[in-house]
Amino acid sequence: MHDERRRIEERVQRVHDQRIKPAVHAASVPFEVEAWQAPGEPVPFEEAAAAPYEPFAMGTPWGPPWGTTWFRMRGTVPEDWAGRRVEAVFDLGFVGDWPGNQAEALVHLPDGVPLKAVNPQNQYVPIARPAAGGERVDYLVEAASNPDILADDFARPTPLGDRLTAGSAPLYTFRRADIAVLDEDVWHLDLDLQVLRELMLELGESDPRRHEIMIALDRSLDALDLDDISGTAAAARAVLAPTLARPAHASAHTLSAVGHAHIDSAWLWPIRETKRKTARTFSNVTALAEEYEELVFACSQAQQYAWVRDHHPHVWERIKKAVADGNWAPVGGMWVEADGNLPGGEALARQLVHGKRFFIEHFGVETKGVWLPDSFGYNAAYPQLAKLAGNDWFLTQKLSWNQTNKLPHHSFWWEGLDGTRIFTHFPPVDTYNAEFSGQEMAHAVRNYQDKGRGSISLAPFGHGDGGGGPTREMMERARRLANLEGSAKVRVEHPDAFFATAREEIPKDQVWSGELYLELHRATYTSQARTKQGNRRSERLLREAELWATTAALRAPGYAYPYEELDRLWKTVLLHQFHDILPGSSIAWVHREAEAEYARVARELEEITREAVAALGGGGTRVFNTSPVARAEVVRAAGGVPVYTEVPANGSAPLGTESPARPVTVVDGHVLDNGLVRVELAADGTLASVRDLVADREVLADRGNLLRLHSDLPNHWDAWDIDKHYRNRYTDLLDAESVTVVEDGPLLGAVRVERAFGKGSRIVQTVTVRAGSRRIDVETEIDWHEAEKILKAAFPVDIRAPHSSAEIQFGHVQRPTHTNTSWESARFEVYGHRWVHVAEPGYGVAVINDSTYGHDVSRTVREDGGTTTTVRLSLVRAPRVPDPGADQGRHRFTYALLPGASVEDAIAEGYALNLPLRVADAADSGAPVVSVDGEGVTVEAVKLADDASGDVVVRLYESRGGRAAGTLRTGFPLAGAEVTDLLERPLGAAETDGDTVAVSLRPFEVRTLRLTVRKD
Repeated sequence: MHDERRRIEERVQRVHDQRIKPAVHAASVPFEVEAWQAPGEPVPFEEAAAAPYEPFAMGTPWGPPWGTTWFRMRGTVPEDWAGRRVEAVFDLGFVGDWPGNQAEALVHLPDGVPLKAVNPQNQYVPIARPAAGGERVDYLVEAASNPDILADDFARPTPLGDRLTAGSAPLYTFRRADIAVLDEDVWHLDLDLQVLRELMLELGESDPRRHEIMIALDRSLDALDLDDISGTAAAARAVLAPTLARPAHASAHTLSAVGHAHIDSAWLWPIRETKRKTARTFSNVTALAEEYEELVFACSQAQQYAWVRDHHPHVWERIKKAVADGNWAPVGGMWVEADGNLPGGEALARQLVHGKRFFIEHFGVETKGVWLPDSFGYNAAYPQLAKLAGNDWFLTQKLSWNQTNKLPHHSFWWEGLDGTRIFTHFPPVDTYNAEFSGQEMAHAVRNYQDKGRGSISLAPFGHGDGGGGPTREMMERARRLANLEGSAKVRVEHPDAFFATAREEIPKDQVWSGELYLELHRATYTSQARTKQGNRRSERLLREAELWATTAALRAPGYAYPYEELDRLWKTVLLHQFHDILPGSSIAWVHREAEAEYARVARELEEITREAVAALGGGGTRVFNTSPVARAEVVRAAGGVPVYTEVPANGSAPLGTESPARPVTVVDGHVLDNGLVRVELAADGTLASVRDLVADREVLADRGNLLRLHSDLPNHWDAWDIDKHYRNRYTDLLDAESVTVVEDGPLLGAVRVERAFGKGSRIVQTVTVRAGSRRIDVETEIDWHEAEKILKAAFPVDIRAPHSSAEIQFGHVQRPTHTNTSWESARFEVYGHRWVHVAEPGYGVAVINDSTYGHDVSRTVREDGGTTTTVRLSLVRAPRVPDPGADQGRHRFTYALLPGASVEDAIAEGYALNLPLRVADAADSGAPVVSVDGEGVTVEAVKLADDASGDVVVRLYESRGGRAAGTLRTGFPLAGAEVTDLLERPLGAAETDGDTVAVSLRPFEVRTLRLTVRKD
C-alpha cells in the first residue's frame, strides 16, 4: 500500500479547521446592544440594571484596564428556527485562548439571575433546546476588561498589574454578539474528528490502529459534501462510528477524570476580581451539570464558596443542588489552597479546621482529602496535620515542574515528620487543567511511574488558574474516550472513588519520606518581604490575642471572649496565605492590598489583646510572655528604660528589678562583652569576631554578618525563581558610612552601622548584645531601590556540620550540607521558619529571624584543614515581573546569631525573638492558664473551644525530635480532659490527676487537648 499518511493528515486538518468548525453554528442574527461603563470598582446588579445605557456597535473598542462594562443585549429567535438548538454566542475581543487572564463576562437575565459566563474557550449561553420561533431574548452582561498580564510570556515588566498605574485606554474590541443555531450533527462531527485525529497522531507509525483510524477519517471526509456540511455531517459521522466503537484493551490505563477549575484566589488579578471569577466559573459548572448528568466537579477553597454565598445567592443555591445531586464534590478541606511551605504550623491547622467545617456546615459533607495541585512544595508536617483533620489522601500536581529530579512515583505513601503516612498522588497527565487531548492522554500513560503496580491515575480536567472549568466539549471527549481502542480509558468519578481504588493497588512499601521539595520557584521564600512579614506578625498576634483572651475569659468576670472577631481575623490571614499571595508571586495590586490588610489585622488584634489584659484589672506594671518557654531577658519599660525581667511560659510577672550577674560592657566603641559572648565589629561594620566565652572558642571562621548583593535574573518567572547562577556575580557591602555606639550598658550594648549602596539604597543595622543572653541581634532597616538583585547576610561559622536543621511547622527538618547527589544539589535555596541550626558533636550555632524564610547553607574546607559552614539568610529581592515595584521601599526586621546553641536553645530563642514580651499595666493574672513540665513538650496554641462551650483547647507538640513525657498543669479547676482531632472532636480520654494532664508524645507528634473547666 502506498504511504498516504501526509496527504490524509493534512486533509483532515484543513477540512476540520476551515470547513467543519466554522459550520458548527449554522445561522446567526445579531443582538441589539447597548452599553454602560461602570465608574470605578464593580457595582451590584441592581445598580447596573438601573443605569443609563447607550447604543453600542460591534467592532467598537471597550474596556479600560480593570474596568467593568455592562451590556444590554436584546434579540428575537427567528420563526424558522423553531425546534432547533439555539444559543447566544459572544466574542468580547478575546486575545489568545487562555480564559483566565483577559476579558470575561457573566450573563444575567433581566431579573438578576446569573445564567452562565463567557470566555475564549466557552463563548456560548444556551437559549433553548428546542427553540420556539419568535422567542424574545433579553440579557444584561457584566463584562470585565482584565488586562492580559501574561502577554509576551512575562518577558518584560508591565504597569498593568495595578489599577493605579494601568492607564485608561480600552483593551478590547467587541467582535460578536449573536443569537445562533448550533448544528448538532456538525458539532458532533467536529468532536469525532478531533478525538480520532489526535489519537491517531499519538500512535506509533507501525501501529495498525493508527492506519485504521487514518483510513476511516479519509473515508469520512469522502462522505462529506464541502458545499453542504450540515446536510452531510451525519453521513460522515456514520463512517466514523465503527472506529469510535472499538473497545479499549483490557489492560488499558484508566484515567479517573474529575472536573476542575483551578481559581487562584489572587494572582494576576486582585481578590475583588476572584470573587467575580468564582461566580462566573461556578455558573458555568452548574449549567453544565444540567446537561451532563455524569459530571463530577471537584472544587476546593471554602473561601471561594463563601464569596459566592455572600454575593451571588442564586449561584449558591445551584451549587447546593449540584452537591446534593452528586455532580459537585467539595474537596481539599482548606480555607484556601495555601502555600505549602510558609504558613506556620497553627495556621495550617486552622486552614484545615475552617475549610472542613465550612463544608460540613453548609453541605453536610466531610471532605476526605487535601487538594493542593499548585503550591510550590509541601512541608513534612502535612501528613500528620491532614490525618489529624480526618483526611485519608493528599493530591498535588506541581512536583511535575521539578527542574532536576523526577519523583519516582505518582502514587505513594507519604511519610511525614512524625512518621504519619498518608496516601498521595500526583497525576501523570502533568496538568490540573486537562482537556482530554490526544497528547495529554498519551503522555499520562507514558509518564505513569507505577506501571505494573498501579493501573489508574487521576486527571483533573477543565480550564483553570483564572477559572473557567470543564466545558461541554471536554465532556463529549470523555464520552468518546470512555472505552476507545488505542487510548487510555476515561472514567468520570469522584476523587474519593479514585483514591479508594488506587490505595488498594499501591503497596505499603512505596514510600516517600520527608518534605516534598519543589525544585523550582525557590525565590518564593523571599519575594515581597513585607507580605511575608505581615503574615508572620499576624500569626504571632493571633496567638497572643487568643492566649490572653482565654486568660481574661477565665479570670475576669464579665469579659466576653471575642469568638466572631477572632474567626474573621483568622480567615483574613488564611486567605492571604494563598499560594500566590504569601509567596510573593502576584501583581502589585494584590501585594499593596495585602500590606494594608495586614496593618488592619494588626490594629484589631492589638486592640483585642489590650482589652483582654485590661480586663484583668490594674495594679502595676507587668510583663506578659506569650512564648511557651520561660524567659529571663531585658525589656524596655516606660520611657524606653531597659529592665531585666523573668517571666514564666504563657504567663506574666511584675516588671523586674534584678540584674543579671554580668553587665554589658562596650570597649573602644566596637567591642560588646556580657561575660557570655564577646562581639568585635570591624571598621567596615561586619563582625570581625564572635567569641563564645563559656565554651572558650571563636565562633566565626570569617567575617560575619557579611551583606552580599547578588545579580538575580532567573531564566524564567522572575518573582518565583532564583537560579543557581545568581551566586556568580555579587558585590560585598564593606563600605560603612559610620559605626556608632548607641547603647553602652549595663543591660544593653549596641552599635549602629550605616551603609549606602547600589541605586540609592541604604541599610542601617544595629548589633545588640543583652545582659544574660548569648543572642546577638541584628536589627535591620533597609530603604531598598535595587532592581533584579538579591541581598543575603552570611554567617560563616567554624563548625563542620554534616547537615543543617531548619524549623518548619511543628518541628524541624535536617538537610545535608553536601551536594553528593542531584537531589542535594537542587536544594541550593531552601526555606525555614524561625531558625536554622548547624552543629558538630559538642557545639552548635543557630541563626534566628523574625520574618525571613529563604536561606542557604554551604560547607567549605579552609587551607588550615578546618571546615566552614556558612548560613546565609535571603533578606530581600527585587524582581520586576509581575510586580515591577516588588520590595521597593522600606523594610524593618531582625535576625540574630546564637552561639553555643543546641536545638532546644534555637527553639526557645526562636520563640523569644518572634514573640516579644509585652509590658502593660495589669493586675496579677495568676498562674498561667496552662503550664507544662517535660522537656520537648511545647505549647503552640491556647484558646477557647470553637463551639463556645467554655472549654479550653490546647495544641502542643514534641519539638526536639525525640520522645517526650510531661505533665500539663491548668491554672483553673479542671473537670476533665480529652484528646481531640484538629476540629476539636473527641478521639479519646486524656489521663488526668486533679488539675494536671499526663502527656506522652512521640517525636514531633501534635496533640490537641480539650480541657473542661470545673464550675465550683
